[in-house]
Amino acid sequence: MLFAAKMKLAIRKVLVGLISQPKPIVLVGEGSSIKLCETISHLGVAKVLVVTDAMLVKLGLVEPLLKALADNGIESAVYDGVEPDPVWTVVEDGLAALKANNCDGVIGLGGGSSIDAAKVIALAAANTVPPRELEGFRKAKNDSLPLFAVPTTAGTGSEVTIAAVISDPDTHKKALIGDTRVIPKAAALDPALMLGLPASVTAATGMDALTHAIESYIGEWATDETDNLAKASIKMIFENLPTAVETGTDMKAREAMALASFYAGMAFTKAMVGYVHGIAHQLGGKYGIPHGLANAVVLPHVLEYSKDAASHRLAELAIHTGLGEHYEGDAVLAQKFIDHVKAMNEKIGIPVGFEQIKQQDIPELAAAALLESHGTYPVPEYMDQAQCEAMIGRLMA
Repeated sequence: MLFAAKMKLAIRKVLVGLISQPKPIVLVGEGSSIKLCETISHLGVAKVLVVTDAMLVKLGLVEPLLKALADNGIESAVYDGVEPDPVWTVVEDGLAALKANNCDGVIGLGGGSSIDAAKVIALAAANTVPPRELEGFRKAKNDSLPLFAVPTTAGTGSEVTIAAVISDPDTHKKALIGDTRVIPKAAALDPALMLGLPASVTAATGMDALTHAIESYIGEWATDETDNLAKASIKMIFENLPTAVETGTDMKAREAMALASFYAGMAFTKAMVGYVHGIAHQLGGKYGIPHGLANAVVLPHVLEYSKDAASHRLAELAIHTGLGEHYEGDAVLAQKFIDHVKAMNEKIGIPVGFEQIKQQDIPELAAAALLESHGTYPVPEYMDQAQCEAMIGRLMA
């Protein structure tokens, strides 16, 4: 079973290496979301659909973007039906809104959910297929409609990744749409849009970005390029996430977190993730636990499991982030790094477990996590059903 998974992973690594991944134009800093509208005008887009959620509309974060679009001669329409962990019907309704308003471009404004929905809407529109037919890897034949991203959280890195995750409204299982065509043409990392984020959302999304960076670094697909991106991201998160949680109006910390999330997104797009995501996806699908929060809680447990196989890589991260020195040895340094992740979780208010998890669900959750992970994620060390069940059992509050 594991041999087949490893062979599948080896083949996938070769295929991924052969695929050219475009990089979006990136604008960074306060007001960059407004400047993005000028970039959109240069690309010949006449009318865009802004895909977002009702809360951002209510908070007044959408209106300045619409005004900037108009100032640059671009018409717009708003679809604000996105909810956390969007389901296929949300995407289908957004696609209908795009067609009804004759839009030829799409902007995803919001967290990962809004950007993921925007990705699939733009791809489905360009390929004239029902969104559900895009599930899987490289199912589209045509390039996406011009797509742009304005993240309002620093966590998913969706503004630079090749993936979008959409949930089934009936089974709640998460479907992956993986295609380089969903990488936006341009993105704005505007910290001003993140100043009002609640501390709990800031904490969970920040740990989501940290998970992306760490899993990309300790996985078997890491490269020099992804290592540099991941190390930069991890250091920036260690230095800025507690500040962003405690003082949400700190523009410098918010901008650093936005960049860290972007770097982590670039890293894991090529190096992939691991068991943290395999388990977290099941918790989100089964119980509706937000993805970033699930990642944050699961991360220390997976690191403890992986610390022998990945001790040297974790030790490198400990030294890079100033937690220790070479002479202490890999085992000690790896544990220092893991302990720091645990301490930061505690400091920013991440819980140690979930009351939603039921003992009778654990075998099914573990089996689904392993099915997703094996042959997909280049983990440093494989686990079996019993080990995965034990780990999920330790996540019970």
